Amino acid sequence: MRIDVHAHLWTKDYLDRLERLGKTDTATQRDLWADATEADLGHRFAVLDRAGIDLQVLSVPPQSPHFTDEAQAVALARDANDAYARLVADRPDRFRAFAALPLPHTDAALRELGRAMDELGMPGAAVTTTVCGRTLADPVFHPLYEELDRRGGVLYIHPQGEGAASPLITGHRMTWMVGAPVEDTVAVMHLVLAGLPSRYPRMRILASHLGGALPMLVRRLDDHLAFESPDTPEPPSLAVRRLWYDTVGHAHPP
Repeated sequence: MRIDVHAHLWTKDYLDRLERLGKTDTATQRDLWADATEADLGHRFAVLDRAGIDLQVLSVPPQSPHFTDEAQAVALARDANDAYARLVADRPDRFRAFAALPLPHTDAALRELGRAMDELGMPGAAVTTTVCGRTLADPVFHPLYEELDRRGGVLYIHPQGEGAASPLITGHRMTWMVGAPVEDTVAVMHLVLAGLPSRYPRMRILASHLGGALPMLVRRLDDHLAFESPDTPEPPSLAVRRLWYDTVGHAHPP
């Protein structure tokens, strides 16, 4: 079976709700044949069949329900997960889904993760490379990783679309072509430098876009560790081999 783990679906209603809550970048995710309408689903299944892909695991990043207002984040995460659960129930032969979480509110996210995995049958959760400006290595998120580790669940990491908070990227029309793989690289390295892949070995960390630049940097990371990050628990060359990677390279065979 060939499984596409990097698969998005957003309804117009979901994106409209994000906009009403202050999101200003939803245009990038509209009109992509990525809605749940009958026409969009028909197009999606035709593309999957041409590519020989049997199953998709749906996820909402980069349009995740990450808001400082906890009630708004919780409501949107629950609705997103319920909508995905209905799609999976309608087409279990084609769909699974990663849970959306109401971060940065860890206690609420733990409750929603439990509901998503226990009641909705989801294999884990999807998060963005940063959450309201916080690194994924922030200790506030460690209880979430502890729970995913306990369950053997997946943590799927996808770019936020903020160009790694660099105006040299976002101000020069490179947010997605350059910024996204930079975000992948930085987010995973934050986890590596904090020793989280070895601390939570049963949590399957899944990085987008081949891990960004990580495949090209492994030797450099090891070589620079002694003088730049000597307190790192294990060599990056070992840590990155604990992770999983999707193969989204935008139709580039190598």
